[in-house]
Amino acid sequence: MSKLGIGVAAMLCVATQGYASPADAAGESDARPPAVTAAVLTAGEHDFDFEIGVWKTHLTRRIRPLTGSQTWVEYNGTTTVRPVWGGAANLVELVADGPAGHFEGLSLRLYNPQTRQWGLNFSNRADGQMVAPTIGGFRDGRGEFYQQDTLGGRAIFVRFVITIRSKDAIHFEQAFSADGGKTWEVNWIADDTRTPS
Repeated sequence: MSKLGIGVAAMLCVATQGYASPADAAGESDARPPAVTAAVLTAGEHDFDFEIGVWKTHLTRRIRPLTGSQTWVEYNGTTTVRPVWGGAANLVELVADGPAGHFEGLSLRLYNPQTRQWGLNFSNRADGQMVAPTIGGFRDGRGEFYQQDTLGGRAIFVRFVITIRSKDAIHFEQAFSADGGKTWEVNWIADDTRTPS
């Protein structure tokens, strides 16, 4: 496996198992007071607070990813994000239309206080199936989430990136890799602009 492939595998491992604290890395026990521990464990629960509300969405999607296809379809619609469990989860509803037809997606995002990471669970109304979650978190205004999946019978990696451009603008990209993370092909791009409340 290439160094980049090893790096992606390591990211996937971290994404599914959680980050080690500096104390864990040093082999020390967690001696923090319970109140401090609780505050640290729940700190990430509000990572998605910036997105709560209603957004105008412009979406482009690649038809037949990882086949060499350069055909994209566009949609315009609305994304509504609602908090659940006091911020420890949120529900995203996307409704969009375009020349390719009507699209409805639902994402349930769940925060795991033990790993301090988010699981993004997505479903397309066309099949009503919840796919395996992409796992990850935010750093410096950028969220990265990874998953192992299959496409057309072959194993792939999935990378989902959220970039906070401002309090009123968010950029989303999904990419697939069929070569262990050496190369990535973007297949889903969305730009959201906040609508007035």
